[in-house]
Amino acid sequence: MERAVGWFGVATLLATTTAARAMTADAHAVAAAFGAREGAAQVSLSPDGSKIAFIAPAAGQGSTLFTVATAEGSVPKPALSVPGRPDRLRDCRWVSETRLVCTIVGLVKVPEATRPLGYSRVVAVDADGSNQRMLTNKQTNQRTNAFYGGGVIDLLPGTDGAVLMVQPYARTEQTGTNIGSRRDGLAVDRIDTRSGASRTVEPPRANAINFLTDGQGAVRIIGYYDVRGQTNQWSGNVVYRYRSATGDWEALSTVNTVTAEGFAPLAVDKAMNVAYGLRKLDGRQALYTHALDGSDRETLVASRPDVDIDGLIRIGRDRHVVGYTYVTEKRIAAYLDPQVNTMVTSLHRALPKLPQINVVDSSSDGTKLLIHAAADTEPGRYFLFDKVAKRLQVLMLARPELEQRTLAKVEPVQIAMRDGATIPGYLTLPPEGSRKGLPAIVLPHGGPTARDEWGFDWLAQFYAARGYAVLQPNYRGSAGYGDAYLMENGFRAWRTAVGDVNDAGRWLVAQGIADPKRLGAVGWSYGGYAALEAAVLDPELFKAVVAIAPVTDLASLVTDRENFTDSRVQTASIGSQPAAASPAANAAAIAVPVLLAHGTLDANVNYAQSALMLARLKAAGKTVDLLTFEGLDHQLEDAGARTRLLEASDEFLRRSMRM
Repeated sequence: MERAVGWFGVATLLATTTAARAMTADAHAVAAAFGAREGAAQVSLSPDGSKIAFIAPAAGQGSTLFTVATAEGSVPKPALSVPGRPDRLRDCRWVSETRLVCTIVGLVKVPEATRPLGYSRVVAVDADGSNQRMLTNKQTNQRTNAFYGGGVIDLLPGTDGAVLMVQPYARTEQTGTNIGSRRDGLAVDRIDTRSGASRTVEPPRANAINFLTDGQGAVRIIGYYDVRGQTNQWSGNVVYRYRSATGDWEALSTVNTVTAEGFAPLAVDKAMNVAYGLRKLDGRQALYTHALDGSDRETLVASRPDVDIDGLIRIGRDRHVVGYTYVTEKRIAAYLDPQVNTMVTSLHRALPKLPQINVVDSSSDGTKLLIHAAADTEPGRYFLFDKVAKRLQVLMLARPELEQRTLAKVEPVQIAMRDGATIPGYLTLPPEGSRKGLPAIVLPHGGPTARDEWGFDWLAQFYAARGYAVLQPNYRGSAGYGDAYLMENGFRAWRTAVGDVNDAGRWLVAQGIADPKRLGAVGWSYGGYAALEAAVLDPELFKAVVAIAPVTDLASLVTDRENFTDSRVQTASIGSQPAAASPAANAAAIAVPVLLAHGTLDANVNYAQSALMLARLKAAGKTVDLLTFEGLDHQLEDAGARTRLLEASDEFLRRSMRM
């Protein structure tokens, strides 16, 4: 296979400061390099394979959509820009050779709501920036009256700029006991993205939540919220129906979103007349097909005895299914299509140092593929693969600021717990220097119904670059390993989950990796909760705690959702926990310095959670500080803010652990 040298103009164009690119040990420069947002995100390939589009960061949370020809030496040109406060770009895709559709999202504060609410709008634009058109239904033009702006569900292969799009045909309630409910529901429209002309192909349906097509323009499956009672509260179930050959809608399945029981459809295969979806088998998610011919016949496609099947691999303009994925020590892609499997195998041979290979997009005829390849020490780069010419062309870097830096290897490890159990995790050691007696960080993941996996992680890599050993434990309560491992999730089973975080710290010391006098805990979201609660359960183990956007009081986490339709689901997920489960109620037990960090526009975890923790720790006479990011959300998606966070947390850890 021939490999062609590609263009790196985007890397040069988007690098923001010389400090972020310089090979230097300066703390600010390192923080700026790792805190930078991805230089290219949401990369997509035009239908004929001659151009790509990507979203690049601008100042603050701003973003710009660029398009560029794949020919070497081509210069990216801006097509659409948003300021970032409040509007941000998401999910830009080609719908013709010259036209793209993007989703604009943001957060706003609403007096009736206990937390910020998200909104979205769908817009279309030509590749040169002209003919910008709002596609979201006019009924939802007022951001404060209707929040969900719909989304494209089918690119309608073979058409020139038309799409199928979910549309809200009502305003969203903001008052009463039902924030987030829909009066009339969602419909599906066929829209000409150039003229805006539309016609409804599926009428508005009350309580509809999602629609699945066959990739060729036919809506085959609809999912509905199962709502009950006069207050229209969501039960936590989603009911799915499918369109049969006669055109009638038939019952397909019911899925409990708390327990994940039931067949959850993910895609439709038109030729086979089946839906691909996940259903539990022996307590783990397995991949099945469900016949859409009235027989309700389900066929097992793939299962694992150790981990969940967690997703589908889909390629082409019609997004047809070619495989599935799961994660053991590393993410594995298993291909159902022999031709795709052969092609990806050849790509692995051509890119031996980049084992994480993902087919991002393809041309309409399937002869040109957009490839993303990455590794633990490689944040990712994009390639264009020409199947006919057997030519692999380098296009661009995902994170150009890190191109000249030596990144740390990530090692899968098995961590012994004090109760005799063993849990998986990932150990990242500094790329240079000693591997013993290091300052170290236990970095539990968020969720808690989530998991860490092998690969590049900007947060862990930053700390490793600053000389820390970083351990990311997949504590019991993590997702991906089946029901027995998930237990009741990390909130209901908080003693076990947080206990595993503490045992992970003890393991680092026992292995000689960590200096027990320089051991810290850092976490984001639930990870921040776990880091704080770990210091409550064992005040002597960690010498400092950094908690970013943490949950600190479980009771208020539940009450924050009382006026939302999913409050019943939130209550079921967290349950009624004792005061011992909340760090804010036990601030007096924490014996080490704490740094809190939180955005004031966080819709996931209310800023009030950190404000409460700050007040409780100060009242108890503890050493604590709160790093506040005005107008930023849960992810702190701002290079300046992330740089400040990294730099401040590093300095705090060094000072607290007397490094």
